[in-house]
Amino acid sequence: MSYERLENCPICGKDDFKNFLVVTDNAVSKESFVLVECENCSFKFTNPRPDAASIGAYYESEEYISHTNTKSGIINRAYHVVRSITTKQKVELINRHAPTKGTILDYGCGTGVFLSACKKDGWEIRGVEPNEKARKASSEETGEIVASELQQISGEKFDVITLWHVLEHIHTLNETMAELLSLLHEDGTLIVAVPNADSHDAQQYKENWAAYDVPRHLYHFTQGTMKRFLKKHKMKLEEVLPMKFDAYYVSMLSEKHKDGKGNMINSVVNGFKSNSYAEKNGNDYSSLIFVAKRK
Repeated sequence: MSYERLENCPICGKDDFKNFLVVTDNAVSKESFVLVECENCSFKFTNPRPDAASIGAYYESEEYISHTNTKSGIINRAYHVVRSITTKQKVELINRHAPTKGTILDYGCGTGVFLSACKKDGWEIRGVEPNEKARKASSEETGEIVASELQQISGEKFDVITLWHVLEHIHTLNETMAELLSLLHEDGTLIVAVPNADSHDAQQYKENWAAYDVPRHLYHFTQGTMKRFLKKHKMKLEEVLPMKFDAYYVSMLSEKHKDGKGNMINSVVNGFKSNSYAEKNGNDYSSLIFVAKRK
């Protein structure tokens, strides 16, 4: 296993960090990882972290549902019920921002459920998924060839590019975003969904907050740091939308992290509290969708 340490903040480039939190990988390794915060721009990231060649081992778990589609256990069954609802909402979102159905690229497409729904809705789809097991499942789900890396689709152009809880996983953050944007039509739409480290559930659960998900989550965005990141890449923020179900799902996992068993009542109560807080306090939901276009 090899690790790497970032010497500069991925957003502002400064090299002055402070330790923010120590978090345990509850899903796979049980190792502890340090989250640091940039003193200049407040961006939080896991540092040090497994390098790109080593990170794959941390995804090899039936617990990692976006790669396995497992329905084992109440949390995963709840995930599947909610996913059917949110997939429909995602398709409605892209149709609203790109009313003429054209080409869509889903980067980090997992098992292909979202892309399959887009295809059924009339979109021409492309997917990229580095994980071999998930990529195979995605090809079976969509009936299309799914690429393992962006280089395999270089030269193509897309009307919409989506990253659903993917950006926080990418080692080469700025390089990959620049490459993705080179594939986006001038008037195209970028849609990015990430957990929100400023949410009420993040503040409540602290080191047990499941959406830190170290070391798979390399970066821990907030509204402020995402806006700075998009501005760095010359993108204009059009809309910020909540993912309200995430507060309940993340609370369910976080409760399990606390005591190894979980508490469904607490999960529902805390998910409701988080959404209620966000509604009254600047849209800081557990997860957020950022819709952006070129300036």
